[in-house]
Amino acid sequence: MSCPICNGITEQKFRPFCSKRCADQDLAKWLNGSYAIPSTAPEDIENALEEAQKTEASTPGISSVQH
Repeated sequence: MSCPICNGITEQKFRPFCSKRCADQDLAKWLNGSYAIPSTAPEDIENALEEAQKTEASTPGISSVQH
């Protein structure tokens, strides 16, 4: 099995990773949302649009782009 981050040989202590560094990089990806799967549910899209509009309305100096 190879390390999913760098493709190096895994070490039993850090399995499935080769080192603490790669394990930490993977954790960081989880924590910052890099592994998130985007939703296509209509209600999620509507909620995201409403949030974006609220943020845009409360941020002075940002111009709105109309589609």
